[in-house]
Amino acid sequence: MIGVDLAKTVFQVHGASMTGQPKFRKKLSRQNFPKFMADQPPAVVVMEACGSAHHWAREMIRLGHEVRLIAPHYVKPFIKRQKNDEADAEGIVIAAQRPEMRFVEPKSASQQSTAILYRSRQRLVRQRTEIVNALRACLYEYGHIVPLGIQNIGRIREILEEKSSDLPLSMREECLEMLDQIAEQTTRIAARTTKIKELAATQETSRRLQTVPGVGPLTAMAVQAFAPPMESFRNGRDFAAWLGLVPRQFSSGGKERLGRITKAGQADIRQMLIIGAMSRLNWMGRKSIPDGSWLAGMLMRKPRMLVAIALANKMARQIWAMLTSNEDFRNPTLAVAA
Repeated sequence: MIGVDLAKTVFQVHGASMTGQPKFRKKLSRQNFPKFMADQPPAVVVMEACGSAHHWAREMIRLGHEVRLIAPHYVKPFIKRQKNDEADAEGIVIAAQRPEMRFVEPKSASQQSTAILYRSRQRLVRQRTEIVNALRACLYEYGHIVPLGIQNIGRIREILEEKSSDLPLSMREECLEMLDQIAEQTTRIAARTTKIKELAATQETSRRLQTVPGVGPLTAMAVQAFAPPMESFRNGRDFAAWLGLVPRQFSSGGKERLGRITKAGQADIRQMLIIGAMSRLNWMGRKSIPDGSWLAGMLMRKPRMLVAIALANKMARQIWAMLTSNEDFRNPTLAVAA
């Protein structure tokens, strides 16, 4: 087993037997690292799942090694005393030899490119939201209250372009410049949204995911870009737990205490599933919810946001079942009361 502490220029390598006996410790440059690993017999190569880890995982697999990636916070308890590159590489090996350790599935190059496209769109949305909020704050200083939401941009423009407005000229000029920035960001967001939709339409997995009510092209591409193979989960609940859509436990002494969701998993997929669940529960979606169904019963007893989280959990389990069985979504039939 070879533990590798990745870096930009200098890699620390720690070799050990499968029983934990140290074999070698080496510090290698980025150029010498592939040559050194090519000369090694097939081994289990372990790295933290950090920047460039998936690239090096693919390179090590190409050289004939078996690769395991570990989340960095799982390695930290196994680092002895001082933190340095040698201790990190040794801690990676010790952590990987634990029989109960969980590993991260290496991503393919296409998965990473899809993730970059998806997060590029998300970054543009955040930047546009920041500018919109800055505009609202500027107008608030002069007594103009504008509600939240990108849909109120037209109202902001009307306030700024009003001929009888008492707003200072320099302030209006600056705010109009911000409106131009918002329009530019909106054009870029639309272009990436179109690209994602076109990509989702050409892939069978994305097409299948979109048969689930509440799952659109963005959610489908998020699952395809960020989720590991569904076969790595034992069941749908494990996938939902990986997404952080299960209650946080504070159990002790045989008494179960469940709190809010853990949010301990992949944030992009979780966010899109919750948004999709909320879209099914809005005032238009409620008309399509059959009476007597599980969802209708939940809405009668629980707050809407709590129901949305439960529905997102259910959607995650449905996604796992669909992808593991290679089937499209089938609407469950209502049980007939006896």
